[in-house]
Amino acid sequence: MKKFNYGTEHLTIGICLDIATGKVQGVIDEDAAARIHASWKEVEKIVHAHLPVYGINTGFGPLCDTRISEEDTSLLQSNILKSHSVGVGKPIPQEIAKLMLITKVQALAQGYSGIAPATLDRIIWHIDNNVIPVVPEKGSVGASGDLAPLSHLFLPLIGLGYVNVGDEKHPADDILRKHNLQPLVLGPKEGLALINGTQFILAFAIKAVERLNNLLNTADLIGAMSLEGLMGAARPFDARLHAIRPYKGTKLVAKRLATLLHGSAIGNAHVDCDRVQDPYSLRCMPQVHGASRNAWLHLKELTEIELNSVTDNPVIFNADDTISGGNFHGQPLALPLDYATVAAAELGNIADRRCYLMSEGRYGLPKLLTEHAGLNSGLMIPQYTTAALVTENKTFCFPASADSVPTSLGQEDHVSMGSISGRKLHMVLDNLEYIQAIELLYASQAMEFRRPLESTPVIESLHQLVRQHVPFIKEDRIFADDINSLHQLIINGEFQSVAAETAQKHNININDDDEFGIY
Repeated sequence: MKKFNYGTEHLTIGICLDIATGKVQGVIDEDAAARIHASWKEVEKIVHAHLPVYGINTGFGPLCDTRISEEDTSLLQSNILKSHSVGVGKPIPQEIAKLMLITKVQALAQGYSGIAPATLDRIIWHIDNNVIPVVPEKGSVGASGDLAPLSHLFLPLIGLGYVNVGDEKHPADDILRKHNLQPLVLGPKEGLALINGTQFILAFAIKAVERLNNLLNTADLIGAMSLEGLMGAARPFDARLHAIRPYKGTKLVAKRLATLLHGSAIGNAHVDCDRVQDPYSLRCMPQVHGASRNAWLHLKELTEIELNSVTDNPVIFNADDTISGGNFHGQPLALPLDYATVAAAELGNIADRRCYLMSEGRYGLPKLLTEHAGLNSGLMIPQYTTAALVTENKTFCFPASADSVPTSLGQEDHVSMGSISGRKLHMVLDNLEYIQAIELLYASQAMEFRRPLESTPVIESLHQLVRQHVPFIKEDRIFADDINSLHQLIINGEFQSVAAETAQKHNININDDDEFGIY
């Protein structure tokens, strides 16, 4: 199995996800082990020399001026895990919790946190054996680190809290006993190092980058199918047009659409028609989808910086040089997460408009995309669902990062609320996946009314994929079943995979920009 060296190598979003899925194993190499050991020993020097350093021999937050005796420094660290475990709500997905473990190891392994080597080894044991702590979804304000969720994440280290093994939840101490492991006794600074950091926000950002990347690519593919069903023009995707307004995302989308549509018999059949221009939801796909891609690119860039950062506090350079700063503050990710939330919602907005456009009975399509409207409602009501989901997404677009509620008796007087930004983005992505499934239902139906004309190999392969799961609509049926089938094609990656495989088979290049990848 391929190895990744925590704290030494550069961690990308793709590699992080591969560690989480077991495709790559994260390890501590000799260089990282030496740094970790040296930092651990520097903390011991601080304790023995009775040097006042925040969180090592002082209380926390507003108790930072309260000195802690040398003999109580270990108790202080276990107490912080217990007292800060105040999360509420449903557990976060196991994959997110595992990403939190992975990203915490990457931060601690850089050797600025004073963590004991044995503690890191135990965290890696949890990762490698898929013994994943149970973490409630709510309770972090995104500053001083994601304190509550990280506390729950690391309770199992001291034999407390709960873990998931497969789909079963167990008390952590039961699983430790089963594996002949003892709870750890945390040393000075360790509890604080574990719970200071942005790993809750970061884990949601990592998964959002992956999910939104899939949906951005899917938006172009379904958008091209919708354009073909509506007999829209490909001319607005001419590279010359976008060279004179050269946003990266816009240029990429225009190139993808032009490539996907090149040589289409459907497109060629109406080159000389009298339609001067198409509605915005068709001809402005490069500008709208592209703007969302620009937001994604910004989120990816900042997420990768955070992946390779040290975000706990204080930072230990040596026993005589420690800095109590604010690297745990979530604002650098909170803002782009909120921006990405708007970007994802906009993909849904424009997709809903294309659904409506296909149902109007324009451009030679039957009203509601059914030949027997009246007795049959056809595709009238699925657009109600997209309208509802679009509106729900709009309510999620208020930026959580625009708010701050002072905490810790005013010591932490500005917080990021980035944890809410991250969770909220995934709520929008959940809705967007269904919106795209519904647009795919409309687009595949609309294309049938252009027969015997056919589109290009990639688009036709996608239409065939849809028809393997959802038949042509001749009369009303339970459309929720169709929507759920198409939703699965989108979220499991099959829709994109078929497009990529067909493109490769026909030497068509639709994914040629590494900057928009996750590795």
